[in-house]
Amino acid sequence: MSAPVAKASTCCGKSAECVCAKQATCSCGKQSALHCTCDKANSENAVEGPRCSCRARPAGQCTCDRASAENQKPAGNACACGTRPADACTCEKAADGGFNPTDLETDFTTKN
Repeated sequence: MSAPVAKASTCCGKSAECVCAKQATCSCGKQSALHCTCDKANSENAVEGPRCSCRARPAGQCTCDRASAENQKPAGNACACGTRPADACTCEKAADGGFNPTDLETDFTTKN
């Protein structure tokens, strides 16, 4: 049995964990990405389509410290969906397209 993947294959690689996913916030900036509680929660907490490198935000809407680079259109060849570089696809077509950063979290609020 293989160990769970600790971060997306496209992650920045700053550490063993994905630093960018921890920095990312929802669009209103009040909650961590994928944990939105505002009126946009249904769309903000969904993980589908092309994503930023850490997979916590939609492609082009990154909010971590890499946002200026992440939110630019690819300069060279693009992946099938056209929003990411060809070698950094993050949509469902990617080799690890099902990666969801929240799968690695432990919800201590429901633990006894």
